[in-house]
Amino acid sequence: MGPKKIKLFRKEIWDFYKDNKRDFPWRNTQDPYKILVSEMMLQQTQASRVLEKYSYFIKTFPNFKLLDRAPITEVLRVWSGLGYNRRAIALKKIARLVMQKYKGKLPATYKELITFPNIGDATTKSILAFAFNSAEPFIETNIRRVFIYHFFNKKEQVDDVEIIKLVSATLYVHNPRDWYFALMDYGSMLAKREINPNRKSVHYTKQKPFKGSVREIRGKIIRLLLKQGPVCPDLIEHCLNLRKDLLLSILQRMQFDGLIKIKGSNIYFPR
Repeated sequence: MGPKKIKLFRKEIWDFYKDNKRDFPWRNTQDPYKILVSEMMLQQTQASRVLEKYSYFIKTFPNFKLLDRAPITEVLRVWSGLGYNRRAIALKKIARLVMQKYKGKLPATYKELITFPNIGDATTKSILAFAFNSAEPFIETNIRRVFIYHFFNKKEQVDDVEIIKLVSATLYVHNPRDWYFALMDYGSMLAKREINPNRKSVHYTKQKPFKGSVREIRGKIIRLLLKQGPVCPDLIEHCLNLRKDLLLSILQRMQFDGLIKIKGSNIYFPR
C-alpha cells in the first residue's frame, strides 16, 4: 500500500469521524482503570448494552482498591445483565493483582498486561491504545469490518493475518486513540448500511440464539445464587426445570471458570 492510498483512506475515515463520532463515557477519560473496565465489558457485547451498566459499575467501584475489596456477590450483582459473568470475576482478580503487585496502578506494557486473566492479545493492545495512547495494531469486529469493506471487496475468506498488516500500515501513530475511535465508528456505520462485510472473514461465526442457551442457564444460576445465597443442585434443578446431567455439566464448567464453588451439596460464590 503506497502513501497516496494510505492518505486517501485516512482522509475518508477522519472526515466521517469529524461529523459522526459517537459519545461514550469511556471515551471521555484517560483513567486506565475506567478504560480497562470498559474494554472488559465490551468483549462480545454491543456498546449500547455496555452503556447501560458502565456508569453504574464505575460509580459503585470507582477504582482498583474498592473493586478489590468488594465481595464477589456485590460485583456480580452490579454486573448482572451484561452476560459472560466470568469477565466480572476476571476484573476482580485483576484488581487484586494490580493492588498487590503494581501498587494500585495498571501496568502500561504488553508483557505485563497479557498475563492478566481474560485479557487476550486484542484486548491488551486496545487497553494500551486507549489508556496510554500507544500505537499498537489490533483488530476488533468494527475494525475488521472497515478493512474488509475497503480492501477485500472481491475476496472471500479473509484472514486476520492479512488485515493486521493493513491496520499496521495505516495506523495513525500520532494519535492512535482517536484513530481507533474513528475506525470503530466507521465500522459501526457500515454494520447498519451494508450486508455485514465480516461474513467474509474466516473467523466469522454467527452468534447462536441466547434463548435456551447454556449462557442463559448460567445467568439464571448466578441470579438464583444472588437471591438465595448458597443452594443445593436439587433446588437449582427444580427452579430452572433442568435435566440433572445437563445441570451438573454446567455447574462443573462454572466452577472451572471460577464463577462458583461446589462443596458437598452446597453451591456458593468464591470469596
